[in-house]
Amino acid sequence: MAGLTGAWEQAMKPEFAKPYYRKLFMSVQEEYRNHTVYPPAKDIFNAFHFTPLEQVRVVILGQDPYHEPGQAEGLSFSVRPGVEIPPSLQNIYKELHDDLGCYIPNNGSLVKWAKQGVMLLNSVLTVRAHAANSHASIGWEEFTDAAVRVLADQDRPMVFILWGRSAQKKAAVIYNRKHLILRSPHPSPLSAYHGFFGSRPFSKTNAYLEQNGLRPIDWQIENI
Repeated sequence: MAGLTGAWEQAMKPEFAKPYYRKLFMSVQEEYRNHTVYPPAKDIFNAFHFTPLEQVRVVILGQDPYHEPGQAEGLSFSVRPGVEIPPSLQNIYKELHDDLGCYIPNNGSLVKWAKQGVMLLNSVLTVRAHAANSHASIGWEEFTDAAVRVLADQDRPMVFILWGRSAQKKAAVIYNRKHLILRSPHPSPLSAYHGFFGSRPFSKTNAYLEQNGLRPIDWQIENI
């Protein structure tokens, strides 16, 4: 598990000394030794690496990483160029098209968002191959709760986009009234038609940022 750096390392340092994290660390190590686990261990904390704490303006919270080969890269909903776009991300692109008119790109890399201050964070950061949510309740939720508390403590306007029940549980630790919380069902094919489509999170986010004197996100992912 590659460590955190910079402001994230300082902010999360107290978690590393807690009993739950030591247990989590050992559990994750054992899983990687004995099973196929995603994402690659070096990519577990990519959400933190790609979006430094001081740059976060938006947080998109998902459930856990993609669980099929070659998909997960440590950023919620994102896959590397050349990897087939998963159904959930296809639905995100459809909503983005309907919301802002962005064309649907030929790749699933959301690194562009992460580099603009959109933190792509899952509630659980690892998963066993072919077994969705298999690493739930081993300690990741407590760790990502702490990360969300750190974000909630930031005394600047921020948008939290909570997709699905796992993500929406994080609302309990987002107490700062400067922050906007947007909730909707998960974009998976099982739930997208029950309130994700038509939720317009992208335009709502940009409107909130602009109202607070911040530049909007360029949500268009370009073809490659």
